[in-house]
Amino acid sequence: MGDLHTTNVALIVMAVVSVLEALVLIGIAVGGLMVYRRIMQLVNDLEDRQIAPVRAKVDAILGDVRTLTARVSEDAERVDQAIHGTINRVDDTAEHLKSTVREKVSYVAGVIRGVRAAIVSLLHTEHRPKPPATAAGRL
Repeated sequence: MGDLHTTNVALIVMAVVSVLEALVLIGIAVGGLMVYRRIMQLVNDLEDRQIAPVRAKVDAILGDVRTLTARVSEDAERVDQAIHGTINRVDDTAEHLKSTVREKVSYVAGVIRGVRAAIVSLLHTEHRPKPPATAAGRL
């Protein structure tokens, strides 16, 4: 009978130790859960105090950048159109000026050629020898 009593005591001790181990594990789990909740609360508080304001500022800056980018694109398009319009007007003006000058130069060149031809004609007429007088003209 002594053996059975010792075995029962050993079984009771092991059962009590197992229950204590289970309680310790449950305590560790509860402690871990409490630590986890506290850490998450700290992270959320940190996010609310530090990250949220910075994010709001960054979002505002990005909005401003988008607005400026759109405005610069519109202005660049307007400048491009203005440059192309100016280039086309300069080309048209140059072509008109060229044709006008060409007409006037052609007119002046024609007048100068006419005057030159008249001068050459007059100069060659004065230097021509007179035809010899006929017998009837000598008398």
